Amino acid sequence: MSMKLLKVKTARFSQVVEECGKPHVYTLWQKPSADRHLQAQIRNNRVMTIQKSDSGTDFGIAGFKERKGATYLVFPKSLKRFADERIIGIDWVLMRE
Repeated sequence: MSMKLLKVKTARFSQVVEECGKPHVYTLWQKPSADRHLQAQIRNNRVMTIQKSDSGTDFGIAGFKERKGATYLVFPKSLKRFADERIIGIDWVLMRE
């Protein structure tokens, strides 16, 4: 059996913030399907899901993925251009106050 390594494209979080603005952390207070504001942000490609990798570092993916323990960020501009990339180097200092 041969293992084919999948090359994942990556982008740095600082680059995403530079292009899409400073995000804010979005807290889920209700089911995502019932949260009209969140649904609008998802439709506009402004949500990023932050999760922990197996090694314990944070990484992000553009789009909303319901995951246990995930953090959701909402950006002022669309994340569409980062759709197929793994966002690395999450810097919590770059969040909007």
